[in-house]
Amino acid sequence: MEPTPPPDAVLFACNYNVVRSPMAAALMRELYGARVFVDSCGLRAGDQPDPFVAAVLEEIGVDLSRHEPKSFDELEDGSFDLVVSLTPQAQHRAVEMSRGRAVDIEYWPTADPTLEGGARAQRLEAYRQLRDALKARLIARFGPPGAAQG
Repeated sequence: MEPTPPPDAVLFACNYNVVRSPMAAALMRELYGARVFVDSCGLRAGDQPDPFVAAVLEEIGVDLSRHEPKSFDELEDGSFDLVVSLTPQAQHRAVEMSRGRAVDIEYWPTADPTLEGGARAQRLEAYRQLRDALKARLIARFGPPGAAQG
C-alpha cells in the first residue's frame, strides 16, 4: 500500500488509553506536526499514563506529560477522518462509533508491552519495540514526515 498524506483528524484507540494509543498519538504529533489534529482514547480510561511509555518516548525527545487518559465517551469531539484501533476490543467500539459517519477505520494489531515480565531493562525493551513499531507503521502509512507538512 502506497503511503497517503495524513488526514486532518486522527484518533488512536486501545483499551485503557495509557500505553498504546497515547504512544501512537504522541508519535503522530511528533512526526506530522500541528497540521493534523490527533487524539487518543480507550474503552475505559486508565488511572494515569504508564511511566514506561513516558520513559521510552522521552528517549527520543517526545513529551507525554500533558496526556490524561480518557474513554471513548469522554472525547470532546467525535469528528475524525480516521480512527486507528490498536486492540481488537477498540476496533469493535470504533466500528460502532462510526456508524452513520464518514470516517475510515483501520485496525493495527499491536503488541501489549505490559505483558512483558522480568527486570526493568527487559520491560523497557518491550516498550521500545512498541514505540519503534508504531513509528515505522506511521511512516509506512502516511509517508515521510517532511512530505506531509505543508
